[in-house]
Amino acid sequence: MKSMQVKFVVLLLLAGMLSACASPVTTTPASQQPTEAPTTAPAAATDTSAPAVENTATAGSASGGATVSFANDVLPLLQSRCVNCHGGQKTEKGLNLNSYESVMAGSENGPVVTPADAANSPLAEMVVNGKMPKRGPKLTPDQVQLIVNWINQSSQNN
Repeated sequence: MKSMQVKFVVLLLLAGMLSACASPVTTTPASQQPTEAPTTAPAAATDTSAPAVENTATAGSASGGATVSFANDVLPLLQSRCVNCHGGQKTEKGLNLNSYESVMAGSENGPVVTPADAANSPLAEMVVNGKMPKRGPKLTPDQVQLIVNWINQSSQNN
């Protein structure tokens, strides 16, 4: 009988430890959930000629209705994920993503951002299609959406 009690206690402890390791489940209140469909679509496996970006976002219609700030939202993302290859002493393809001015200056191939037109912005195309960043983890869907929304909101220096 005692060994049965010990087994039961061990089983309870294991169950408790496993549940403590599980990811917490969080829910977003309905008041904070986006009210519009995402403005990006995955690229088709066979079509690499055009970005899979839709221009449905307008100023003030970023996720949650907020305007995307370059200084507070986009620049920190670019600095944390892109400047190892596109900034400072290393600027692959002549693209420096360290400041608003350098982003808007583009690369050796021309502009990388077409304000208010993510579908025709190479920067959006590269992150939406998962081509950039080449090294390190890919951007999350929310991070990609942030860049797309900023471009579609006229790529303001805000």
